[in-house]
Amino acid sequence: MERDRNVLFQGEIPKNYDRYLGPVIFEPYARDIARRVVDRGIESLLEIACGTGIVTRHLRNTLPMSVEIIATDLNADMFEFAKLKFRDGERVRWQQADACALPFPDESFDAIVCQFGFMFVPDKAAAMRESHRVLRSGGLFLFNVWDSFDANPFAQIAHTTISSFFDRDPPKFYEIPFSLYDSKIVGELLDSAGFKKIEMFSETRPCRSSSAKEFATGLIRGNPVGAEATERGVDPENLIAAVARELGERFGAAPVESTMRAIVWEAVKS
Repeated sequence: MERDRNVLFQGEIPKNYDRYLGPVIFEPYARDIARRVVDRGIESLLEIACGTGIVTRHLRNTLPMSVEIIATDLNADMFEFAKLKFRDGERVRWQQADACALPFPDESFDAIVCQFGFMFVPDKAAAMRESHRVLRSGGLFLFNVWDSFDANPFAQIAHTTISSFFDRDPPKFYEIPFSLYDSKIVGELLDSAGFKKIEMFSETRPCRSSSAKEFATGLIRGNPVGAEATERGVDPENLIAAVARELGERFGAAPVESTMRAIVWEAVKS
């Protein structure tokens, strides 16, 4: 079955994602994820949707070297880029994996973490059940998702501006990562999968970039939007210029200073 273009992070995307978006929107929440796994008695940890290894690097820096980290992603290009951030002997194993069909035995891990990944999973109920299956009793399930467009104006600006370049059927990429903010839906998914002690935290952070142009470059070329625009006859550089202009008018051109908000979920397998 052909995969949705909106989940294909390949080619030059990992580099642009890591360079232009990593420090701005992903690093602050990676630090938050890493601090939440400290002193949990973890011996083995699975990371789902590890991307370019931003969370992975913080996990490795935070957890004792005795803890084995298995970092997975559906897109091999992403974790191949991530590997460059690690030395031999750091006890990180990389593996391509589908969150809906994890290639691991039952009760394999003490903790599972996932940063901004479950929004892209087509069958979220199946992914939650799989995470529950491979966790040991008492294991921690920790993940975050973006809050709505209203709480993340950088994304709303990107989506609206990109859409204005298309007469019909504009790229829908930004509708996906900002689609899983309904706490009732997520809570029910976790409960149905068998998780207990379900907790939710709203986390607001500064959203700062050295320039609107660099941030806009990441927002277009750090995901599949740029490739789709090219295929449809729209120059990604024109999108970058327009998004940079809108960001600059709202939050400053150099630096950009705004806020962003994510929702963090913690649950336990009983």
